[in-house]
Amino acid sequence: IRTLRAEPFMHKTTAKMSSTATVTRAHLENKLALAKRCSREATLAGAKAAAVATVASAVPTLASVRMLPWAKANLNPTGQALIVCTVAGMAYFVAADKAILSLARRHSYESAPDHLKDTSFHGGAAAAARPRPPAFFRP
Repeated sequence: IRTLRAEPFMHKTTAKMSSTATVTRAHLENKLALAKRCSREATLAGAKAAAVATVASAVPTLASVRMLPWAKANLNPTGQALIVCTVAGMAYFVAADKAILSLARRHSYESAPDHLKDTSFHGGAAAAARPRPPAFFRP
């Protein structure tokens, strides 16, 4: 006996691909090459940001240990290295993530259909068919 609660989980969901939706080996290799290039670009962007952040955080950290009595008493070499490495690591991951997201956005826009690429408010024939908003919505 089937209950209403268990019934939705008993259905099998199968998806059929149409004959036009075949994926060729060349297409998959192209996607793989694109992903490798994007990850390499993101890695280089992250490394550049980490190098800049290392210098930008090491100079004031080391200078403050030499000049400020509190820093001289409380920041041993391990603490100084921890400050510099944390800043460098954060800069690496932020820059790499930003690069990956921007590249993914660019590539998804390039492969999008033409009707989705028109993001303008007053774009093409669709704007002529769109009704004007009532007067109380207009600025």
